[in-house]
Amino acid sequence: MGRSTPTTKDDAQALFHSLRSAYSATPTNLKIIDLYVVFAVFTALIQVGYLAIVGSFPFNSFLSGVLSCVGTAVLAVCLRIQVNKENKEFKDLPPERAFADFVLCNLVLHLVIMNFLG
Repeated sequence: MGRSTPTTKDDAQALFHSLRSAYSATPTNLKIIDLYVVFAVFTALIQVGYLAIVGSFPFNSFLSGVLSCVGTAVLAVCLRIQVNKENKEFKDLPPERAFADFVLCNLVLHLVIMNFLG
């Protein structure tokens, strides 16, 4: 039993090292999009934590905020998929077109969210 713990720890370290080295080869524009996705999800988690601590009086506001963060994160993931050069499915799509789609979809998303707020 004592022998399985060091090998599990070594395996976890090797996995972490391989993921880190693979992510270091990721282009900068994809890292920026990843950071944006992490920020959007973190903001949604903060809002859920605030709801748990303070309460849910303006529930429409809570739903609008969380859905805005989650929707923005989903759209950013779609942008990352389209902009990634290694993705062969979107090789003919220029990055400017993908960014224009992202901006337009975000505009529609936030117009719907503002309408939901009332």
